[in-house]
Amino acid sequence: EVQVAESGGGLVQAGGSLRLSCAASGFTFDDYAIGWFRQGPGKEREEISCIITDGRQYLSDSVKGRFTVSWDNARNTVFLQMNNLTAEATGVYYCAADTDPLLGYYLAHYSCRTDYWGQGTQVTVYA
Repeated sequence: EVQVAESGGGLVQAGGSLRLSCAASGFTFDDYAIGWFRQGPGKEREEISCIITDGRQYLSDSVKGRFTVSWDNARNTVFLQMNNLTAEATGVYYCAADTDPLLGYYLAHYSCRTDYWGQGTQVTVYA
């Protein structure tokens, strides 16, 4: 069974950095995608990034230039490096797995399908 689990959240001062991890396991095929999503207080959940096992990726305009997304060498973990954080980054961060080996949803939408969700990790940015 596919499982994804986030870690690395916490309290950080504005202007600081944080790296989140999404550990992924249980995939049947070698090709899949992992998306990062954020839900701020009182806000809708929004997609921040989507990265495929071959490295192709999407980053939301709201985080470009400050956030980066990458894989570890084994393609088991996706990292979300967040720099120059502002209060707007406060929220619960989720990762989700897109298990379609043909990556049809990504190719059509430059976005991740969300087949499996993690529990989320809280990020709080203070002034």
